[in-house]
Amino acid sequence: MPHRDDLASEPAPSALPLGSGPRRIVLISASVGAGHDGAAAGLAGRLTAYGFLVDRYDFLDLLPARAGRLLCSGYHRLLTWAPEGYQRLYKATDQGSSRPGALWRALFRAAERRTLAALPPDTCAVISTYPGASQVLGTLRRRGLLTVPALTYLTDFSVHAMWVAPGVDAHLAVHPVPAAQAHAQGAAGVTVAGPVTDPRFTPATTEQRPAARARFGLPARVPLALLVAGSWGVGPVRQAAVEIQKTGIAVPVVVCGRNQALAEQLRQDGIEHAFGWVDDMPGLMHACDVLVQNAGGLTSLEALAAGLPVASYRCIPGHGQTNAQALEEAGLAAWIREPARLGPVLTELLHGPRGQAQRATGIALHESAPGPLPAITERTGHGLTPTAPSPTVRHAGGRRLALTAVTAAAAVSLGVAAPLAHAYTEVPARFTAVAHYLDGDRR
Repeated sequence: MPHRDDLASEPAPSALPLGSGPRRIVLISASVGAGHDGAAAGLAGRLTAYGFLVDRYDFLDLLPARAGRLLCSGYHRLLTWAPEGYQRLYKATDQGSSRPGALWRALFRAAERRTLAALPPDTCAVISTYPGASQVLGTLRRRGLLTVPALTYLTDFSVHAMWVAPGVDAHLAVHPVPAAQAHAQGAAGVTVAGPVTDPRFTPATTEQRPAARARFGLPARVPLALLVAGSWGVGPVRQAAVEIQKTGIAVPVVVCGRNQALAEQLRQDGIEHAFGWVDDMPGLMHACDVLVQNAGGLTSLEALAAGLPVASYRCIPGHGQTNAQALEEAGLAAWIREPARLGPVLTELLHGPRGQAQRATGIALHESAPGPLPAITERTGHGLTPTAPSPTVRHAGGRRLALTAVTAAAAVSLGVAAPLAHAYTEVPARFTAVAHYLDGDRR
């Protein structure tokens, strides 16, 4: 059954009227971890606030029999028991020329009929936050079976080839770095829309921090490093927690998600503050001073919105490592590749200008981005008037703009000019990809 988000969380602003016609948007995410569902929830909140009716579906439920649950279980087991196998699978499927392979095509084909049947007659657009769903929607659009726009919201900071689905009308990214990667892989309608994190993630006030620490039973006067490992609690979390503790720079506060066994093991290791699933993550972030993560997913964006500097450490294979690289290139997170760098980098993030710059960049990313509504309503034709222009790249007759000016304008609009300049000074290949994207070059 779908989730229903028919009630707006806040009234639709009267200055931003919707056009006539159907107003229902269908969101398709996947309960593979929590990031895809979290992005769908953020989109649903924004859409309902503007008067849209929203249905949400889990892509795993649209697959036949128990194929979806088997897919999720297999993915979980690979990450837990055979991370090298997941790394090989990730690289093998990250090839644009063979995307997707025969096995994946058969799996996605099996979801086509159920996907079409799930769409109510008044649907005006379908948005995917999961690459498998995007592949299905793109195929249905190419075959003319899906007659309304299909959009993909890219939840990762790095863009695996499976995210880019021919036939999808628009690909929405949180930042110019993933936008450039999507553009380089031939994605259509690439737009920098910004994050869709829960509005409860805000920087802590002077009153909120001590209250949050008391509520979670955390020490009052020492730096706290919030260590997260996704909803499944996968990766070398125990090793990372002990290493953070041994630096003496910060006390580790570990969130293990649904991996309760990991929380118990951490307590046996002498890590006092180990939690399972935490419902009040905004409050826990208010209590802490820095985030250490291993996957680069939604929690990283939530921490940036909460004003925490972010470090990537002992990242899981595949998307964990590529997201760490992309976040570092964007100037939004430090990627600690060697244990010897853990202490020095934590010191820089907690007490130095590097941490101050990250905090400012992360907050600016959330405050300056236009959000996904302008790009969505442009496709649906409902006439939403955005309060700021969408930075969708438009290709005008091959005319080339001044590279430096365009790069600077796009970066400043998201508050990331300095980090981008630093990153692309040292990574010329990535700079070229971003330059081509911003300059409207489809080569």
